[in-house]
Amino acid sequence: MKNQPIPCRLLSGAVAVAALALLAACGSAPVVAKDPVLPPITSSAQAERQLAEVARERAAIEARFVERQRVCYTKFFVNNCLDEAKEHHRTALAAQRALEVQAAHYQREATVEERDRQMAEAEQRYRENEAKIAAQPPKAPPTVKPEPPARTPIAPARIAQRDARLKAEQQQEAADAGKRAQNVRDLEARKADAAERQRSVAQRKADKAAKDAKDAADKAKAAQDAAAKPQQ
Repeated sequence: MKNQPIPCRLLSGAVAVAALALLAACGSAPVVAKDPVLPPITSSAQAERQLAEVARERAAIEARFVERQRVCYTKFFVNNCLDEAKEHHRTALAAQRALEVQAAHYQREATVEERDRQMAEAEQRYRENEAKIAAQPPKAPPTVKPEPPARTPIAPARIAQRDARLKAEQQQEAADAGKRAQNVRDLEARKADAAERQRSVAQRKADKAAKDAKDAADKAKAAQDAAAKPQQ
């Protein structure tokens, strides 16, 4: 039997089926995740920036995943497209997780190293201080000052002085009281003498006034008598 030529229409259909099968096989094949190449971290600031970038990239990954799912529902092989989108989503998150772990690990190591450095510096300062104290000469013992001699109690002398002063003040007060009484008596006597002198002066004035009045009356009567006598 001779080989018959295959019609072009059948050949085109077979090629289309084979292409679809190949696409299905490729769509369902799992994506093999490779270990990401992580950039080295050399500072805490770089680790902090990397953690912030991981947070931003995770948000972008979630947004891209939602968009890919929306696109998948418009395709013929929906499930294959969704599986591929999920695999890309998982792989991208795994890469960001690796970056996050690396940055967090660096921060923990940096914290431990900083704590060890501070402890080593504190220990060094303590040793230097101890060496400095040990190198200083010993302090001389404190000089004991002799106790001052006991003083004679002055309370009895002060009491005697106070009593003597009070007694003298009382005596002076008594003497001053006698003087004040005598002064009062002298003042009263001077007042009495002055009053007596005033009465004497007033009496003399009254007697003189009475005498003057009598003399004036006598003169007036004499004048009247003289005027009454007939002239010769």
